[in-house]
Amino acid sequence: MRSFPRYERFVAMGDSQTEGLWDGEGDNVRGWADRFAERLARDNPDLGYANLAVRSRRLAHVRDEQLDEALAMQPDLIGFCAGMNDVTLPGHGFGEALEVMEELYAKLAASGATVLTTTFPDARRIVPLAGRLIGERMDLINDRIRACAQRYDLRLVDLFAAGSMVDLRMWSSDRLHGSPEGHRRFALAAAEALGLEGSDHSWATPPEHTEKFRAGTVGGEITWVTTSLGPWVWRRLRGLSGGDGRTARRPQLAPVYAPAH
Repeated sequence: MRSFPRYERFVAMGDSQTEGLWDGEGDNVRGWADRFAERLARDNPDLGYANLAVRSRRLAHVRDEQLDEALAMQPDLIGFCAGMNDVTLPGHGFGEALEVMEELYAKLAASGATVLTTTFPDARRIVPLAGRLIGERMDLINDRIRACAQRYDLRLVDLFAAGSMVDLRMWSSDRLHGSPEGHRRFALAAAEALGLEGSDHSWATPPEHTEKFRAGTVGGEITWVTTSLGPWVWRRLRGLSGGDGRTARRPQLAPVYAPAH
């Protein structure tokens, strides 16, 4: 009989995606990590779960603010998803950010915990206007993530290769953060990457009548620039971020109450 992995302490690290932005209203968010913790708790009701992620954090912030706290909890499973804020940050520090990312992977893997991570989806197929600007960086960070997954024996969720992830319904209205359905599928992908009982690759199958960006929808792109990209750029130019003054919403290991399956 096949045995399935069972975890005692799950710690999630990263930025807004792992915090759970757009999966819920206001500060009452959920996100893929919460959803995945509920799945883990079905196998182990005594699971402890912490989520250290904070929106707008770059890789150096994750290293400086979250790494030591995460390792101090002696997790046997770590979920790590960060780097998009470095991809989109103007300037010449991206190469250094990739080195910080590898440093994080190396230290997390050296702890003995199972490390779960992800590539990023193809922004050129989700936000074509911005995708043309950041596409090269997206390729570089995904290549580095794949190399690190091999080097440090990480459990990899490959969002880039998943057909479902270019469906606009997987994304919130800003096309930068996951929708509730996107977070739900990411949690299913995490279960598959770890080989949990009952998991499969169906999360990557595009929904029927896939809703994709179609070339020529100039009005849609203009609306996206004015309502999502413009305000984000303006905050960056002023040295502000959506994470200013925020702390982790689940900073300590605590029980998870899994809904009935």
